[in-house]
Amino acid sequence: MTALALAWSHALAAVLFMGVAVWQAKHWRDRAARAVIVACALTGVWAAVTASAGVDAPASQFAESVRNFAWLTFLYALLRRGGTEYRSLRALYSVLFFAAGATAVIDLLAAVDPTRDLPTTWPLVSAFALRMVFAVGVLVAVHNLYTATAAGARAGVGLPLAALGVLWGIDLTFYALCWTQGSWVGEFAVARGVVAAGLAPLMALAAARNTGWTIRLSRTVAFRSIGLVTALGYLSAVILSAYALQSLGGSWSRAIPPLVLLAAALVVGIVMLSPETRAWAHVMLTKHLFAHRYDYRAEWLRFTDTLGIPGAGAAALELRVVKAVADIVQSPGGLLLFPASDGFTTGARWGWGALTPPLEAGGADLALRLATGRIIELDPLRGERGDADEAAVIPEWILSDTSAWAIVPLVHFDRLAGAVLLERPLVARALDWEDFDLLRLAGRQVASYLAEANAQEALSDAARFDEFNRRFAFIMHDIKNLVSQLTLVTRNAERHADKPEFRADMIATLQSSTARMNDLLARLSQHNTGKTEEPRVVDLALVAGTVGQGFRARHPVVVAGGRGALALAEPARLEQALSHLVANAIDASPSNEPVTVTLVRRGAEAGIEVADKGPGMTADFVRGSLFRPFTSTKAGGFGVGAYEARALVSAMGGRIGIVTSPGEGTRMTIWLPGAEPVPTRVAA
Repeated sequence: MTALALAWSHALAAVLFMGVAVWQAKHWRDRAARAVIVACALTGVWAAVTASAGVDAPASQFAESVRNFAWLTFLYALLRRGGTEYRSLRALYSVLFFAAGATAVIDLLAAVDPTRDLPTTWPLVSAFALRMVFAVGVLVAVHNLYTATAAGARAGVGLPLAALGVLWGIDLTFYALCWTQGSWVGEFAVARGVVAAGLAPLMALAAARNTGWTIRLSRTVAFRSIGLVTALGYLSAVILSAYALQSLGGSWSRAIPPLVLLAAALVVGIVMLSPETRAWAHVMLTKHLFAHRYDYRAEWLRFTDTLGIPGAGAAALELRVVKAVADIVQSPGGLLLFPASDGFTTGARWGWGALTPPLEAGGADLALRLATGRIIELDPLRGERGDADEAAVIPEWILSDTSAWAIVPLVHFDRLAGAVLLERPLVARALDWEDFDLLRLAGRQVASYLAEANAQEALSDAARFDEFNRRFAFIMHDIKNLVSQLTLVTRNAERHADKPEFRADMIATLQSSTARMNDLLARLSQHNTGKTEEPRVVDLALVAGTVGQGFRARHPVVVAGGRGALALAEPARLEQALSHLVANAIDASPSNEPVTVTLVRRGAEAGIEVADKGPGMTADFVRGSLFRPFTSTKAGGFGVGAYEARALVSAMGGRIGIVTSPGEGTRMTIWLPGAEPVPTRVAA
């Protein structure tokens, strides 16, 4: 009864598949359609041979191998028409074609051996194992092909891929049952024929819906398939080795297969747990199996997703910027650099825990070169044959750190918005034209994000400044009244004071107070034109002495350094900026520790250093909060002192340097262009 059902079910499948082949013969000129026609015809031949000779006949097994070969050819034809790079998939199909061919060869060997007891004859066992491995391999390949096909093209290939998945799934189940029972399972072979007959109409419907047999693939299928190739090849080699060793005989023959499998599993676990191995494999596959290094659609989607993740504050955006650029070239970390008056300042750092960048990164000439959009690869500059001119513009702390790999400029409308210093990836390589093009494009996109964030921050600061002005409008009114009263007192004192000494002192005091308040009133007024003096040669010792004398009644202030430190500056602005720094230092210092004001000289610059022994500041606070307006750690503070001090110094062509760390105090230095003494004329 089983033999009759086996024969009729496979005969029906043979008729149906032959009918589909004849019906599709009109599309013979199309390569993919031709592959379908041949595969359906060979499936019909396999079913007919199985119906006549039985499922265990070598002819049936050989016909099945040829059938598998034909359907693999159909899948490969689909890949070739996918409009994508399929070179990397050739290895997968080579392995699967080899497995199908090897089973056919072993079928011929089995025909010579009349033994049908599978576990006792290792060629048959090998053929059986290869069929299971082949079934698993093609099932995974079909799944990868379907998931990697674009959503709009899945409707056309979904039915044939589903039919092939069912066909090879039944084969896998059938051979697994035969293996466990040690003989052919005739009852399940009948079900195999019934399922094959049912798949023929599905294949016919698929052929009617997709006469062109076109698909569109993503690069994902390639990497999945390479993993499948490796797994299948490794598994096949392990199985064949295990049974080859078992065939040698001996008392340990039964223990050899599980021991070999255990050792193979340990080797795979050790290799795959290594990040260096995975990174090396990714680089090698990308380099040798693809015409282009990047899947640009996937890279751009990942890039925009990374930048678009919502975060809290500008720091979160800076981290996303670094990560988005670093992920393009598989860099494990990076550092964001912002342009400053004397080069760069360091910003957010993603990963790269071993890096200790300075607050002031330097590199003024580097900023000019990066503004052209040039991406700088650092490894060639470290060698003797490197470009000496380009190496000269790189700050020493970058060149000396061999983990620094490349510098990517962030250019927005021909203006340098920043740069990303990338850490060396696990598998270092030379950058090529694809890397440069993609990194340059990503840098421009990132720069636009930073520019938008800076614009939003500027608008927010402007709104807060407007609120600041409205808040002080009432104070300005009170100050104006006070100035009027003091002016009246001054006039009355000039007329009615009895003692000349008292009168003179009172007049001088009142006039000084009046002048200061009028000056403050002018500074707070929104109609102030902001006219300033021209920079001139200033003796920094006089300015430091004046400011120190004014604060000594409040806190000990020590002025160190003699005369001779001259700079080009505006005395009023310099005095105001220095007063802000000294006031902040006094607020940070213990009551018994003096604030030290020291005159310094370095090259063509002269400066005034203000040092305290307070708690110090973290690098994150200096970068993100110290010079931001309205950010203060003092109760009731407005947070405009350091901001205004830097603005005043920058307006004079100078800068403020900072050296600080938690628990070590702070040293802030006003650096100005140095000057030479003005020669005095000697009367003849």
